[in-house]
Amino acid sequence: MPSAQEFGRNIARTLEPIRTQGPQAAGGVLRRVVEAAIDGIGRLPSAKHAAGKHLTKCAGYVDDAIESVIESHIMLGSAQGFVTNIGGLATLPVALPANLTGVAVVQVRMVAAIAHLRGYDLDDPRVRTALLMCLLGGEQVAKRIAEGTFPTSPLAVATAPVFDPDLDAAVAQAVVSGLLAAVGGRNLALLVTKRIPLIGGGVGAVMDGMATHQIGKYAKTELVRRRAIRA
Repeated sequence: MPSAQEFGRNIARTLEPIRTQGPQAAGGVLRRVVEAAIDGIGRLPSAKHAAGKHLTKCAGYVDDAIESVIESHIMLGSAQGFVTNIGGLATLPVALPANLTGVAVVQVRMVAAIAHLRGYDLDDPRVRTALLMCLLGGEQVAKRIAEGTFPTSPLAVATAPVFDPDLDAAVAQAVVSGLLAAVGGRNLALLVTKRIPLIGGGVGAVMDGMATHQIGKYAKTELVRRRAIRA
């Protein structure tokens, strides 16, 4: 697995279209990030590999393996936040976009590993749409269902009779917009804390870790077990 610094440098390059073309164009970039997170890239193992590693570590107990997956990705998400938020005010225009993509990669990989442990096919496009929905968190998914933006829950999407490309595009757009809004919402706090670089890094690490924890718990609750898998 690459170091946190290597991880940050790689994902920062991936995010450039978000900064220059806006959320709509960034949907395609997010899909590529999702594929990298699920399938693995470079020295970053696939989500299936991560799931198998934690299942073996937990002696085949799926629920314990899921908790282990969540804990490990919280640490990775926190480390990524620390790296991309170190540097003070001068790094702000670059650090926030790098963090945006980094957290997405970490969280998608975590949710995908949970889904695999629960018996979902990660190659199924319906499941990949559901994974993206989980990134929004339970509150935002419920809100969009109530508004009619989403027809149903991640579980129902993952097990739907057919893949819905229009829904997939809408979910990707919502995730990108949600991530950008989340970053914008914490700008004020970071602008203050980044005057002392190490404090700024600590704030980013805590925020990223908390968000990763919440999404992990939501995915664990939403993606119920479908079939058993072997370590």
